[in-house]
Amino acid sequence: MQDAKTVVITGANTGIGFATARHVAGRGHRVILACRNRARAERAVESLRGEAPHGGVAFRELDLSSFDSIHRFADALRSDHPVIDVLVNNAGVFPTRQRFTEEGFEQQIGVNYLGHFLLTHLLVPTIRESDDGRIIHLSSIIHNLGSIEFSTFRGRKRYRGIAAYGQSKLANLMFSNELARRLPASVTSNALHPGGVDSDIYRELPRLVYKALRLILISPERAGRYIADMAVSPEWRGRTGEFKSAHGPLPVSRRSTDADLSRRLYEKSCELTGVAAL
Repeated sequence: MQDAKTVVITGANTGIGFATARHVAGRGHRVILACRNRARAERAVESLRGEAPHGGVAFRELDLSSFDSIHRFADALRSDHPVIDVLVNNAGVFPTRQRFTEEGFEQQIGVNYLGHFLLTHLLVPTIRESDDGRIIHLSSIIHNLGSIEFSTFRGRKRYRGIAAYGQSKLANLMFSNELARRLPASVTSNALHPGGVDSDIYRELPRLVYKALRLILISPERAGRYIADMAVSPEWRGRTGEFKSAHGPLPVSRRSTDADLSRRLYEKSCELTGVAAL
């Protein structure tokens, strides 16, 4: 049995995050569920403890739409866990109407990307303490429909949910690649397209649309198993800057490999979140 790792997973109370937590805890590792909804997270913890008694499972409250919440979460986590081995940036939203974060960012770029950007930077010092630190970002094949438009970060005059989602997932992928260039060799950064997974990301779609969509979606288990491998498997030690698919083909946008745009996005994100560049 490999040494137990401490793995933080955002949005782990349902869907892909919960499936990932199940597989990680089932292999005997410590899992911290970083979630906004306390009641659902506590039910998830109870379920996981019953299924994986040999893996430690805990919940910490985290609202990625609030920078204050992210700072509180990171401060408390660093105090209790001086070493974090893995951060899985899984949580995401896909609202059909334009909404905003506490800091006034359009919700998809604010939660899916900027919230995780800030969280990652706050936790990097503790991940560096691991001899095999790993950061995993959930992107999507939908990143191909996105473009980085800084003027839309504070809102869009004509809101199109899929365009906002594509931008956030393109930003996730570019962030993963940028971290792979900036982090020391002891910390890796990789991205994943989980496939067409039946998860809470679609919860705001019209009921009939969601019912039809479910016919072509897969269960979260397949993606969760793949992410767990990326998180704790020895085969992923030292691998960085990769973008993989847990299900189906994976065309990659040329925008995601634009080094100049990636650098500008990174520097702008540091400015917006108030963190120093790595």
